[in-house]
Amino acid sequence: MKLPKKRKLMKKSTIYLIDGSAYIYRAYHAISHLSNSKGLPTNAIFGFTRMLIKLIEDKSPQYLAMVFDSKGPTFRHEKYPQYKANRPPMPEDMVVQLPYIHQIVKAFNIPIIELKGFEADDLIASLASQAEAQGYKSVMVTGDKDFLQLVTSDSTIWDPMKDRVWTEQNVFDKYQLKPHQLVDMMGFWGDTSDNIPGVPGIGEKTATLLIQQFESMDGVYDKIDAITKKNKKKKLT
Repeated sequence: MKLPKKRKLMKKSTIYLIDGSAYIYRAYHAISHLSNSKGLPTNAIFGFTRMLIKLIEDKSPQYLAMVFDSKGPTFRHEKYPQYKANRPPMPEDMVVQLPYIHQIVKAFNIPIIELKGFEADDLIASLASQAEAQGYKSVMVTGDKDFLQLVTSDSTIWDPMKDRVWTEQNVFDKYQLKPHQLVDMMGFWGDTSDNIPGVPGIGEKTATLLIQQFESMDGVYDKIDAITKKNKKKKLT
């Protein structure tokens, strides 16, 4: 997506970056047993469209992009084949609705962004970073906690299902860490939803304390001898 050129001294414009794949799943699970006269399932189509219209009406975004996961494995599967191996495949009655959802997005004249080997998370992270570098604010529309590490003063998250906004302060109030530190905290703790193991015996509380004390995962291992509790030190080594 090519960003429009900015004039100096203008108020920062805002770009809404929608996690389209998350939108589809939420719509699919929110509405059940809906189909047209030909028997085509339409629950995801209907829910997705309704959510999109509500966003446009409520937020009146200046710029908007819809970002989807790519089909097939991603670069993470190459590094760790068990990535998300605990998740079932997409239901067939959801799969058949995807082409229609793409058509609807195009009918709204909204750019669709997807790239082979990458998830929507990765693309939105890149777009938000580019937008910020060019003087824009961005709102990442998703309920996925993995996005919290991307929050900055100019990049926030809006969860439409909970109507909740995540800012740097909100993230710190919740986790007692800065947004960019969350990825290191999760590195110790792991992420069961994505089938990513953490350090055995290190939970959220201990992981948070480690990052608070040493600021980053690299900081922990650079100063591993400063950890006085033998049990904790043994788990990390």
